[in-house]
Amino acid sequence: MTEVPRVSPAETRGKLIQKKAMLVCAYASDDQFKQMQLDGAIPLSRFEARLPMLPRTQEIIFYCA
Repeated sequence: MTEVPRVSPAETRGKLIQKKAMLVCAYASDDQFKQMQLDGAIPLSRFEARLPMLPRTQEIIFYCA
């Protein structure tokens, strides 16, 4: 199994500011998203709706708290 690369909070923030990555809350429940939302994050449901339109080069950072 391939290890998933980890990204530091500072690196994540920099990528978000530069619009180089998308931050996605990994919780399926919108209620959980509202409780755990980080600045710049979108809920999993919105990510899934946008997935067909995203370029393959789009960096995506998932988080769960």
